[in-house]
Amino acid sequence: MYKVPISKIKIESKLAIIRESILELEKIRERYLKSFGFSEQFITDKNQFAIAEHYLRRALESVFDIGGHIISRFSYSPARRPKTFKEIAFELGEKGVVDKKFAKDKLMEMAGYRNRLVHFYDEITAKELYQIIKKDLRDLEIFAQSVIKIIKNSKSVGLEISD
Repeated sequence: MYKVPISKIKIESKLAIIRESILELEKIRERYLKSFGFSEQFITDKNQFAIAEHYLRRALESVFDIGGHIISRFSYSPARRPKTFKEIAFELGEKGVVDKKFAKDKLMEMAGYRNRLVHFYDEITAKELYQIIKKDLRDLEIFAQSVIKIIKNSKSVGLEISD
């Protein structure tokens, strides 16, 4: 059976969005967030909160665009095809695209937070966004590095790649 290849161009364009988002979030972290405690400045600066929320959402959307693109290249019966972001996160671990523990502990959490950003945006607080910017940006980098490994060696997970 012919396998549809992963589009290297599509993946790289989404990785670029993740990289840009991480850089912008790091700038915000350095500007507004203190090493200890919470910066009141970040709470009161609604523009910076909105910008941080925007870049985090873009990064997470890119993670799951990449994940969905890769997962769609695997064979599944129609009833078993991953449909939700959490299912995609789980399958990325099962298929060896990312570490299983990372998929279960981090990617599934990212999927849930992406859904909150999109559907429950009015519930997002500056304090929780602060915690993510302060402690969790590395998870985006780990995901990106895992995807880069797959691009370099797609056969390791039984897939093909095209330019």
